[in-house]
Amino acid sequence: MTAAGEVIRTEHIYKSYATAAGAVDVLKDVNLTIRGGEFVAVMGPSGSGKSTFMNIIGCLDVPSRGQYWLNGHAVNELPKDEVARLRNEVIGFVFQGFNLLPRANLLDNISLPLVYANVSRRERLTRAQTLLEKVGLPSYGRSLPNQISGGQQQRVAIARALVNHPSLILADEPTGNLDSKTSKEIMELFAELNRNDKITIVLVTHEADIAAYAQRLVHFVDGRIASDAPVAAEQRAIP
Repeated sequence: MTAAGEVIRTEHIYKSYATAAGAVDVLKDVNLTIRGGEFVAVMGPSGSGKSTFMNIIGCLDVPSRGQYWLNGHAVNELPKDEVARLRNEVIGFVFQGFNLLPRANLLDNISLPLVYANVSRRERLTRAQTLLEKVGLPSYGRSLPNQISGGQQQRVAIARALVNHPSLILADEPTGNLDSKTSKEIMELFAELNRNDKITIVLVTHEADIAAYAQRLVHFVDGRIASDAPVAAEQRAIP
């Protein structure tokens, strides 16, 4: 059972994959609690298990063993349709590759998750336009993804992640395809969403300067959490 205010809680999470050479253990006894309103960066070398962990807490994969609670719900015990509903209601996803539909304009890209929620087209477009304004692109609604820059595409992807009013954003290498100036702008946007809208953010990154925007740093090594500590005040990008 989770305590009040906990958004994510994992207990003794293991994840193994079968290969021709035998089972490969990717996660080994991962225990982590993240409370509402936290901004957490997850780091670790390639193959450390951080992306697999993100897939599990995003309800995109299931652990081989262990328990996972999301907003107080024991995900392991829910039927698949309930897991999908919970994921769509609670989580917004932001990916390194933006994942925008190339032939859809930005308003339609942002509002796509609302189609599956049976929201009317008028409401979808109204909400999408409000979010375009929030991410600093108020006049770009009819543009196509290939007509804007990579940084602008990531802003649109963030707007899409926000369209269902999630309490949690999971961002997997969201600045990986961006230059340093644009990366800074995107991270300042995440920090603003965390600070002003109280959205919990969990972000995977390889870069220490990106992790410095978070309040807490979790470091994975060989499938385990090697360290979990606050980001020191003098190291934080935003005080």
